[in-house]
Amino acid sequence: MTNHTVGRANRRADSLSESSVTNLSGTIAAMQLRLPLKSPAKTGRRVLVRGRIYEVRIARHRRARRYLLRVCRDGALRLTVPRGASIGEGLKFVELQADWIDRERTQQSARAKPWGHGTYVLFRGRLESLEVGPVSVVCGAERISLVGGDQDVRAAVEAHFLSIAIDELPARCLEFAKRHGLNVSRVAVRNQRSRWGACSSRGVITLNWRLVQMPPDVSDYILLHELMHLRQPNHSPRFWRQVEAVCPDWRTAERWLRRHGRDLI
Repeated sequence: MTNHTVGRANRRADSLSESSVTNLSGTIAAMQLRLPLKSPAKTGRRVLVRGRIYEVRIARHRRARRYLLRVCRDGALRLTVPRGASIGEGLKFVELQADWIDRERTQQSARAKPWGHGTYVLFRGRLESLEVGPVSVVCGAERISLVGGDQDVRAAVEAHFLSIAIDELPARCLEFAKRHGLNVSRVAVRNQRSRWGACSSRGVITLNWRLVQMPPDVSDYILLHELMHLRQPNHSPRFWRQVEAVCPDWRTAERWLRRHGRDLI
């Protein structure tokens, strides 16, 4: 099955954070709300950034249009190199990303902390402070039960968000499809770690449950973006004109994703 995703959507580290540079020519045959990357090559390099030596795992990808840098959860860096581009230039690019690497490492450490009373969590675009009691968690207007009173708070909250997503996102997507005269085979909600949504060549729309954590207009943009791939299975100017026609404020949604998206993964 061929998936279709968004090349312009925000790109993030292993948790969906990344830095990119140097647009290269070429078309993308398969699009998703994030570019799927091949596994890194077994051989790696090392670079010195601000006195710290990082392992850099090199991965070439024929669909990549720019250098992509990620901070992996084990502390290594992963550099995706477009076809025909120089690995040496890519390593120079890595060395210039010291500030970005420091920010990513700090944010990853913060994201790895356990959730508890007072932890702030995004839900429907609002930062909600969790109120943890003996048998339940309150997140905004949602009261979430803790199984046996000792269930992991994050696991309980995320399971609840997933349940909301399963109830809401497919219905919303099909509503948009009907409004715009599009045929959708199926809408699936998944726990994706590398993309917000995807549209297959068979008309299957796949959505990340974390869309319920976004503002409704941002979530709607992602649904419409994927639906427009049913008309244009690419990111050509024609595709973006289709998006503009159904979601005139899509650029604002993209800015939100670039700014806050990596806080969700």
